[in-house]
Amino acid sequence: MIRQRASSGVPWEERYGYSRAVRAGDLVFVAGTSATGADGQPVAASDPHGQTIFILRKIERALRDVGASLADVVRARYWVTDIGDADPVGRAHAELLGAVRPAMTMAEVSGLMMPEHLVEIEVDAVVTSAAGAVSDEEDGDG
Repeated sequence: MIRQRASSGVPWEERYGYSRAVRAGDLVFVAGTSATGADGQPVAASDPHGQTIFILRKIERALRDVGASLADVVRARYWVTDIGDADPVGRAHAELLGAVRPAMTMAEVSGLMMPEHLVEIEVDAVVTSAAGAVSDEEDGDG
C-alpha cells in the first residue's frame, strides 16, 4: 500500500519522527495538532477559539497535501487544558466542521506540549468518490 505523508514544518515532526498527516489508501490520519507556527512558536496564546481555528486551518492544509479535505473528516478528537473552554472551542469546530458533523470527542488534559497551548486536535478522514457531499438525512435513531 502506498503512503502519502504531509508535514506542517513544526520542529517536533522532524525531531520525534512523525508526519502531520498520513494517507494509506482512502484513510487519512492527522496527528495531534497544536497552535504552533512553523517557527515553533505558539499562536493565539490566550485565545481558545483562535487556537482552534488556527489548528483546523493547519489540519485543512495537511489534508489537502494528501488529497483530502475537511469534508472527508469522520472523527475529531479535542484535548483542552480547561474544559471551561469547551464553548469557544466547540464554536470554532462548528464554523469549520459543523456541516460535516464528524464524530467528536473533547476531553480535559493536564497539559500539552507548551504551556501556551490550550487545545490540541487530531482527526481521521475517509476519502471517497463523493468527497465533500454532506447529507442532511438522519438515520432515525435520534
